[in-house]
Amino acid sequence: MFTFLQAAPAAQQGGGLQMWIFLALIFVVMWFFMIRPQRKQQKELQAFRDSLKNGDKVVTIGGIYGTVCEVKEEYVLIEVDKDVKIRVSKQALVKDFSDPTRQ
Repeated sequence: MFTFLQAAPAAQQGGGLQMWIFLALIFVVMWFFMIRPQRKQQKELQAFRDSLKNGDKVVTIGGIYGTVCEVKEEYVLIEVDKDVKIRVSKQALVKDFSDPTRQ
């Protein structure tokens, strides 16, 4: 009479461990292809900023091209035109054009 109230089949017991292994595998793949290259790029950019010296050609994150005139602890003085110098944070420098291997 009440055939639709029959018990549902029992769930598999081993599915939880497989799910955790799959999630861990996804995390490892994401780290290997996304996080690791980004950290490497950040380290290279920091090394570039730490190795700045007078005469280096740089570009800021705002797109201003110039030549380094003076390097201090927190900022850099850049000559953007004849007798036109601006002071920018080291964190605003993104590229070195004096060394073609760094482009």
